Amino acid sequence: MTTPVYENFINGHFLKNQTGDTFAVTNPATDEVIYHVEIADEFIQNAAIESAKQGFAAWSAMTPIERSRILLKAVAILRERNDGLAKVEVLDTGKPWQEAECVDVETGADVIEYFAGLAPAQVGQQQMVGNDFYYTRKEPLGICAGIGAWNYPLQIACWKSGPALAAGNAVIFKPSEETPLGAIKLAEIFIEAGVPAGVFNVVQGAAEVGQWLTANPNIEKVSFTGEVGTGKKVMASAAGSLKDVTMELGGKSPLLVFDDADVSQAVSAAMLGNFYTQGEICTNCTRIYVHKNVYQQFIDELKTRTEQNIIAGDPMDPEVNLGALISKKHQELVLGYIDKGIQEGATLLTGGKALSPASAPNGYFVEPTVFVDCKDDMTIVKEEIFGPVMSVLVFDDEDDVIQRANDTHLGLAAGVFTKDIQRAHRVIHQLQAGICWINSYGNSPAEMPVGGYKQSGIGRENGIETLDHYTQTKSIYVGMSNIESPF
Repeated sequence: MTTPVYENFINGHFLKNQTGDTFAVTNPATDEVIYHVEIADEFIQNAAIESAKQGFAAWSAMTPIERSRILLKAVAILRERNDGLAKVEVLDTGKPWQEAECVDVETGADVIEYFAGLAPAQVGQQQMVGNDFYYTRKEPLGICAGIGAWNYPLQIACWKSGPALAAGNAVIFKPSEETPLGAIKLAEIFIEAGVPAGVFNVVQGAAEVGQWLTANPNIEKVSFTGEVGTGKKVMASAAGSLKDVTMELGGKSPLLVFDDADVSQAVSAAMLGNFYTQGEICTNCTRIYVHKNVYQQFIDELKTRTEQNIIAGDPMDPEVNLGALISKKHQELVLGYIDKGIQEGATLLTGGKALSPASAPNGYFVEPTVFVDCKDDMTIVKEEIFGPVMSVLVFDDEDDVIQRANDTHLGLAAGVFTKDIQRAHRVIHQLQAGICWINSYGNSPAEMPVGGYKQSGIGRENGIETLDHYTQTKSIYVGMSNIESPF
């Protein structure tokens, strides 16, 4: 049976490339190629830039309230098509249906809705200067590039396009070559809602297409989601034309569980922050620091719930809550980290092997894995694994555990579980991370800015401040009296 071939989406329609080059996309749960996608060759790249220039001219000329109304139509379509779009995400990513149908599309739509509401609220300032005065305008940047990751393809496309379009910019978006279809579906929805052709273009390909975007002088800003090493390359490339960059990169985030915590709630957070989306979430709390007084209670409940409550299998089965990893290569990488943990002396509490569920025997599954007897200098404790692998460590001193939690070049997220309100805020204020939770983990509403400290990123996504990152301030001085000149 022949598989579909998707072209790049340029100027409001699909556009065929000239080289004929394509890449295959595989369903991680079945190891089967489900479609092919054309690579954005030089012809497509040039067309994307010209399309975005025309789209920007039309879109930026609209009033903010006009843009808002159109974006809200797109939100309505996203919500109407939730289940169909969720299925696209499940087949592309291998994540469970029960996650995608209530998170991926909904949270993406939430962000576009949020920024659509903010679009008309952008205001400048006015101030008298003697007899004269000045005023400021918030103006869009121009063409912005978005480069997405494969774990939340549609959501990330919404997160990057929402503020960019609300501010009046045009976007050229490159999804991950592992999960390219969600962005195409979003582009079609934008056109259907009334977004002018050329305002949101989708180019497809791997690193070389991303490098073209980051180096292109016609592009004013790059927003990238991915791993730290690639982020450094993006920033270096963008520096050649002094582009603004926003980067949401990797993490090795700590969760601190104090001895007065609700242990069951803390276990829930730890499982959510390690096994949701089969561990492929950059904010995951993969370092769990548990106070010695509740350590045994914590790991006993954790072991029981991990072994009894997790169901791996066909991700389209609503009962399944652990999906397949994105690729065979990534599965092998995760299993390699597990082997390294054993070699360095950590003890497997549960899991540790590849899985072959009856309903998805060829998928790239790894058992939910928990290590105990971990030390801070172990590879599994220091490096981001991006799979369902949790490291549990013990502490007995508040100041010491804060220092241990901060002893990393990353700083994306952190969490604290305690019933002591003073301790909760005292500790969270000292943790070097951009996204923090108290007695919760993982929630990321559209209203809340997200981004990392240290090498976990630059800038923020979501929240009011993000809209400013997609605009530039123009100051206009108005002379109300004759110029005093020595000439």
